[in-house]
Amino acid sequence: MTVLDRRLLRGSVLIGSAAAVVLLAAACSSNGTPSAAGPAAGSANTIAVRGGPLGNYLTDGSGRALYLFTSDGANVSSCSGVCLTYWPVLSGKGKPVAANGVTAAQLASFARSGGASQVSYAGHPLYHFVADKAAGDIKGQGRDDFGAKWWLVAPSGQPITGTPSAAASSAGAGSSAGAGAGGAGYGGGGYGG
Repeated sequence: MTVLDRRLLRGSVLIGSAAAVVLLAAACSSNGTPSAAGPAAGSANTIAVRGGPLGNYLTDGSGRALYLFTSDGANVSSCSGVCLTYWPVLSGKGKPVAANGVTAAQLASFARSGGASQVSYAGHPLYHFVADKAAGDIKGQGRDDFGAKWWLVAPSGQPITGTPSAAASSAGAGSSAGAGAGGAGYGGGGYGG
């Protein structure tokens, strides 16, 4: 782990901890029940498509990148404990909503161990990366955290296995910047590409 990764990790933990306290305080009233300001129970997630240097990839409704973890199985997450601090799940109750470019039949929700709900696409459990702060950030792309790779998800359901720097280099050489959108090199989870 590089010095930058350790600093990012430390800063993310502090920011994540502070955000969790603020969100918990805002979501609960004085008697510990959800307040009207919190998200509505049963609200669905919108899954959309955004274009970037690696081609089109899935995002949540606010444009934040969604990732898959190559260690996961079909509708089974292997990210737990500390992993979830850095790779929060895309959670939601009910059927997620498909925006233009997203295949509705590929969307599902499944119960994680413990009963919480997580959204999946083509069987891949979906996650955010804690360092992605704004729409268009893809800082989690290609990371090797918690024993396996993390990739953006193409609208086809395949992992996008390129990296932004490689895409920029190949674009300058006259080849397609979206070439990393295929499933080549993906071997995780027991459900093939």
